[in-house]
Amino acid sequence: MTQHPSDPYRTLQAARSLPRRDMRDTTRGPVPPSATAVDGPQAGQASELTQRYELLARLGVPTTASEDFDELARDMAEKAGFLYGFVNLFLTQQTFVGLHQPPVNSGFVIVGRTMGRDHGWCPEVMARKKALPLHDVHASPRFSSNEVVDAVGIRSYFGAPLIHGSGTVLGTVCVIDPETRPLSEARRLRDIVITAGAQVMDHIVRAPAR
Repeated sequence: MTQHPSDPYRTLQAARSLPRRDMRDTTRGPVPPSATAVDGPQAGQASELTQRYELLARLGVPTTASEDFDELARDMAEKAGFLYGFVNLFLTQQTFVGLHQPPVNSGFVIVGRTMGRDHGWCPEVMARKKALPLHDVHASPRFSSNEVVDAVGIRSYFGAPLIHGSGTVLGTVCVIDPETRPLSEARRLRDIVITAGAQVMDHIVRAPAR
């Protein structure tokens, strides 16, 4: 598959709007949510977030950049033939504990390790609790307008949820790319991310408990 570098101006603007890659190791990781009382839908979201943090802590799963998760993200992206691959935990922000992306000098946007919880298509995967195959994000008006589309120029997305045996949804795995994919490839690409999600969950549950 032939890739064409993004327009330099577009790349510069996108890079300004996303977390810089060199920020990934300067923090100690996401801070667990406070116990401040909230009502309505926010209360349910806060409860889910607290459960997520507690489960990850109990399992001993890192909430910062991990070489193991980076390797899983790279393997998934290479099998799919996509430029970007992510192992994404939904914490106070979307947190890419696993990340694969183009080299710094490639001309493509270099992303950081975090993103707002409502950006991209992974929030939809979290809500539906099943894989989301988008061979062309502009094929559906529901998915064509998105912060990630505007910032990185992404045209294809395939993601799957990370669901623990307890029923807690921890996050997602996904691949994204600035080129569309044939509809005939959608099932194969969906299966790649579903398999990768199973591999990530196997790694998570086998992590040494604290």
